[in-house]
Amino acid sequence: MPARTRREDLVALLQDYAGEAELLGQEFAGRHRLHPTDLHALLAVMRADSAGEPLTPGVLGARLGLSTGATTALVDRLERAGHVRRSRESTDRRRVTLRQAENAAEVGGAFFGPLGARMDAVLAGFDDDELAAAARFLTAMNALVADYRADLAAGPAQKSTPA
Repeated sequence: MPARTRREDLVALLQDYAGEAELLGQEFAGRHRLHPTDLHALLAVMRADSAGEPLTPGVLGARLGLSTGATTALVDRLERAGHVRRSRESTDRRRVTLRQAENAAEVGGAFFGPLGARMDAVLAGFDDDELAAAARFLTAMNALVADYRADLAAGPAQKSTPA
């Protein structure tokens, strides 16, 4: 059997990471009675809020590939659970933004805090140049996958054929 190439090793590692991250997300969602889509939405709201660029429901729905009705139902569920709050902060009072509620930070911190500490310990074993290279690589891979997903959403439906 031929040896795997570096590319194949990297692809396999990315697939392994994506799978493990998805399983961890499912564990969190299950423990907190969230649908996996709710978790993805909550993470998007938390990241945008932390960056000082809160999402509107429309932008959130577009990022998740949801209809307007499905997005409204999702935001309603997250709001009822105390994870998200709707806010009207701009001069246009019709514009609603989504903010993480205190409960979301508490619940997320309790679950993911120990993982963050473990990550810090692993990252301490890499120097700045290695971390910069890893960041460049992951940024490029994330952009590539997002662009490909957008291309698929914009183009005609493709039927997969069995190999």
